[in-house]
Amino acid sequence: MSDSESKRPGAACGAAILRDGRLLLVKRLRQPEADHWGLPGGKIDWGEGLRAAVAREIAEEVGLTITPDRLLCIAETIDKGDGMHWVAPTYLVEDAVGEAALLEPDKMGGVAWFPLDALPEPLTDATKAALAALKGLKS
Repeated sequence: MSDSESKRPGAACGAAILRDGRLLLVKRLRQPEADHWGLPGGKIDWGEGLRAAVAREIAEEVGLTITPDRLLCIAETIDKGDGMHWVAPTYLVEDAVGEAALLEPDKMGGVAWFPLDALPEPLTDATKAALAALKGLKS
C-alpha cells in the first residue's frame, strides 16, 4: 500500500456563529493555517456524535453554549502546513448563549466578533467555505 493510500482524512467540526450581524472568529496559533482567523471548532472524538462534538468544542474554546441544528457546509482543508486532510461539517448558529472568551490561549491568539463586511485577513479555508455558503443562503 502506498503512503497516500494509507492516509485518511481527519474528522473535525466547526460553527459559524452569528450575533447582531457579526461573525465570531478565533486566531489560530497552530497548524493547519497558523496565524489565520477561523471559525471555532476542532476534532471529533471517537464515538462522539457530530452535534455533540460541535457543542463541546465551542464550549471548550470560547465558552458559548450552542445547539447546532443547521448544517451550513462541509469544509475541507488539505495540507495547509500539517500534512493532513481535514473534513469538517460546519454548522450555522444564530442563538449562542453566553459571552465569548479566549479559553485555550495555547491554541488561539484571540477571539473576536467581526462584521461580515469587515473580516480580518488571512482567513482559513473553512471560514471561506462557510462565508460562501452564507452568501448562497442570502441569494
